[in-house]
Amino acid sequence: MILGAAGAAAVVAGGAAFAAGGDAPPAGAAPAPGATAPVTRGDLVDTETVDGTLGHAGARQVWTGASGTVTWAPAEGRTIRRGGTLLRVQGEPVTLFYGGTPMYRTLAPGVPNGRDVRDLERNLRALGYGSGMTVDTAFTAATAAAVRAWQDDRGLPETGSVDAAQIVFLSGAVRVTGVKAAEGARTAPGQPALTVASTRRSVHVDLDAAKQDLAREGAPVTVELPDGRTVKGRIASVDRVATKKQDATTIGVDVELDAKAETGRFDEAPVTVELAGERRENVLSVPVEALLALREGGFGVEVGDRVVAVTTGAFGGGRVEISGAGITEGVRVGVAAS
Repeated sequence: MILGAAGAAAVVAGGAAFAAGGDAPPAGAAPAPGATAPVTRGDLVDTETVDGTLGHAGARQVWTGASGTVTWAPAEGRTIRRGGTLLRVQGEPVTLFYGGTPMYRTLAPGVPNGRDVRDLERNLRALGYGSGMTVDTAFTAATAAAVRAWQDDRGLPETGSVDAAQIVFLSGAVRVTGVKAAEGARTAPGQPALTVASTRRSVHVDLDAAKQDLAREGAPVTVELPDGRTVKGRIASVDRVATKKQDATTIGVDVELDAKAETGRFDEAPVTVELAGERRENVLSVPVEALLALREGGFGVEVGDRVVAVTTGAFGGGRVEISGAGITEGVRVGVAAS
């Protein structure tokens, strides 16, 4: 009459979908006595485990205003921070500054006030230049003096003005993921020189479009790394348009890992992501290992010396919602050895 917990585990291996139990009669004999666990009452979150790829967030291309032969380019995997060199063109460095406005004009005395001026001054101050300079939106004589001091240290002509041939504004530190303009190649404005990504770790999931209700921006997730460790994260973005690949239709989901997540040196590595779906409140549940698959169909649990047929509901966090005759909070049920 009983297929056993192993058979039940095979049915619920996904651990993430709702399962429908039947009104199967109880088996005539119970399994041998073993460990037990109580039926507990509480909230249960339906979960789904999906495959993902661990990488870095914010992939993008980098353009510069420099023109000429590339005399130095960074290696893939290199991290570049504020004040660091993105590449050298004709022997002169193109420097990374942090900012939210692209370097779209030459910044010099007399230019109209703007956020790009403020970004320039913030970076100069952070790098130790312009102690007497006010960080605002106005390019002043003090700003020009700070620029000249910075240019002197960088080996650039001390003009007091800067343009896109000298500076690239990006949102923060970057990790080089590709080199478009290798050493010895020619580069020009409008041509991508590098591809970069944020130094923040992230996970990308191509989620079956039928399961997109499991992906909500801001929802917490758990990621299992290739070495078995788990780290926490949150869904940062969910694509609005589905993509069809071969026979599958998927939605792109990007997960941002917690800042303190220890991911080691894994890169472009396969991981599994546990997504949280519907929350079932105030339900009775038992460990999944308590389920016994019945030959008549459906599931049962061992209560004392007999097996009671149950109806299953949500699966999540290694537990399953159950209901049935005599199933109440605190009743102890048999649990298969792991």
